[in-house]
Amino acid sequence: MRNKFLAVFERIREELVVHMKSEKMPEDAIAWFNENLIYNVPGGKLNRGISVVDTVAILLNRPPTEDEYFKAALLGWCIELLQAFFLVSDDMMDGSISRRGQPCWYRVSDVKGLGKVHNVAVNDSCMLEGAIYHILKNHFRCESYYVDLLELFQEVTYKTEMGQLVDQITAPESNVDIRKYTLPKHTFIVRYKTAYYSFYLSVALAMRMCGVPDVYELDGKTVEPYKEADRILIPMGEFFQVQDDYLDYHGTEAQIGKIGTDIVDGKCSWCVCTALTSGTEVQKQLLYENYGKRGANQAVKEQAVKDMYNDEQGLNVPKRYDEYSKNTVAEINAMIELVPEPGAQDELRGDRLRRDVFRAFLSKIIDRTA
Repeated sequence: MRNKFLAVFERIREELVVHMKSEKMPEDAIAWFNENLIYNVPGGKLNRGISVVDTVAILLNRPPTEDEYFKAALLGWCIELLQAFFLVSDDMMDGSISRRGQPCWYRVSDVKGLGKVHNVAVNDSCMLEGAIYHILKNHFRCESYYVDLLELFQEVTYKTEMGQLVDQITAPESNVDIRKYTLPKHTFIVRYKTAYYSFYLSVALAMRMCGVPDVYELDGKTVEPYKEADRILIPMGEFFQVQDDYLDYHGTEAQIGKIGTDIVDGKCSWCVCTALTSGTEVQKQLLYENYGKRGANQAVKEQAVKDMYNDEQGLNVPKRYDEYSKNTVAEINAMIELVPEPGAQDELRGDRLRRDVFRAFLSKIIDRTA
């Protein structure tokens, strides 16, 4: 599956390079853009993109044709381009060191060698986003759902940027104040910053491609499938980000493909919000003195926070995370069971929402370690 999906990326990359040539771009600029694509787009787990293909197959209730697969994969790669755009930008904003086991794009020697650290990478991130709309126009302009695709990408991008805004002003690295951190604020940030583009977008794109309408009748009930998707996938995306927050402190670089920096950066993560909500006054004071502290004794302060998180007789964040995970999975499964399921007479229809769409997503993230 991954190799077949990657083969579509090669077609997209070639198409984008050909377009650059048609615009009479200089050879060095074309080579730069090509390297930008190769370095930043296909290196992750590709779950977001492949999920479009998986969802289309579930909705159709049969293997997609070659044309259907190609269109679904194109939409999947558009999400991966969006992801790359966000990550290149986010790494610059956070001053991150590594991403996917390699230096962040803005830190690559050729980029820094221009003498304008960040500046070129800012434009590179914008070009990754612009490539999305070129692909959509090239391949979907004649489709009845073309405008729906454009609106989905634009709306989800805007929501993600809203979440990033709240994250940046809640936890600015130059003035970390963890007294402002709460679990409700964390929930808002992760739902907007992560859940819409990482979970809802894949399913909504597949639904549009398969012709799922905004409203339909099923067994005498009115079903609003996109609202159903939102109801289940946004909490699932929140769960996914809580996993990321936990792995940032508890996982290794080999596991997660980057060096965890949430404690040193003073991030508004689930771990610190949980500690502030459940900790004693002594534990909170330790956080005030050590969380988000750079410079001298940075490693010592970071370890002090980790030791407090790990204390089995005290805060015990791993135990709290295990309890949270079990409860959340049970709640999401209960929500999935409420989705109206097509009956036998609708088995061959591809334009109806199915519970297996959500089950497939949930199975990918339960007990993940990276």
